[in-house]
Amino acid sequence: MIQTRYKLFLLVLPFMVFVFVFAYLPLWGWLYAFVDYKSGTSIFQMDFVGLKWFRMLVYSKQQINEILRVVKNTLGMSFLNLSLSFLPMAFAILLYEIRSSRMRRIVQTLTTIPHFISWVLVYSVVFSLLAVDSGVVNNLLVDLGLIGKPVNFLASSEYIWIKMVMLDLWKGLGWSAILYLAAINGIPQDLYEAARIDGAGRYRCVWHITVPGLLPTYFVLLLLAVANMINTGMDQYFVFSNAMNKSSIEVLDLYTYNIGLLKGNFSLATVISILKSFVSLTLLFSVNRLSKTLRGESIF
Repeated sequence: MIQTRYKLFLLVLPFMVFVFVFAYLPLWGWLYAFVDYKSGTSIFQMDFVGLKWFRMLVYSKQQINEILRVVKNTLGMSFLNLSLSFLPMAFAILLYEIRSSRMRRIVQTLTTIPHFISWVLVYSVVFSLLAVDSGVVNNLLVDLGLIGKPVNFLASSEYIWIKMVMLDLWKGLGWSAILYLAAINGIPQDLYEAARIDGAGRYRCVWHITVPGLLPTYFVLLLLAVANMINTGMDQYFVFSNAMNKSSIEVLDLYTYNIGLLKGNFSLATVISILKSFVSLTLLFSVNRLSKTLRGESIF
């Protein structure tokens, strides 16, 4: 008979292999940061240049301003997302309080589906709603007399951070609430029964039992989000980016893509990715220490 510890190891092994292949093996590509990249050439045949591409990040005031602009966009939208991080928990509580289990399943399904929709499809829907010529929103606003002529919402950089954060919230709200729903189910039902015997209503049960029961989960997820705030991804910003809003919507991941694939400078793009990784690690360990100081326990 296989011992229990070996059974657990075999269960975890596929995930360990997955993480190694897709998270650690690509670190081999960091070597491109120390050579002059040439397409179609083996990395061992490329010219070693040391820290040349690291110095390129700060070689001129214009380049420094470019990096600062991208970092500002990244951190700005990340902080906006963090400020709304309580909404999935609030949504999970509201969803859990729905009396009808059938209605609860319907609402949960409808709010979770957007997570699996590609950002390309999301852009298509938004474009059809906000288009200048045939967009539903523009036609409605013009018919109501609220605007004199159609507005090109997607080509404007005005409030672009808020637009992106709202779309991200719509897409991920239902999915993010799943973990909180599981945490609610883990709260002992004896607490609710004792509270009802003492005369507590639904609101007091939520405020004094459900919310405190979810706070540990919320703070752990919040701390992890803070540690990962510089990794915003690029899919959303790539599809919504255009010449009019690029300066305000370009985040670090999209900037790396533009430098590497569009401009063909793989070495500089690799340097930016390396620096992103070190910043994320620094944030993670800082947040872990903060968690240990404030909560008495670390994240990992």
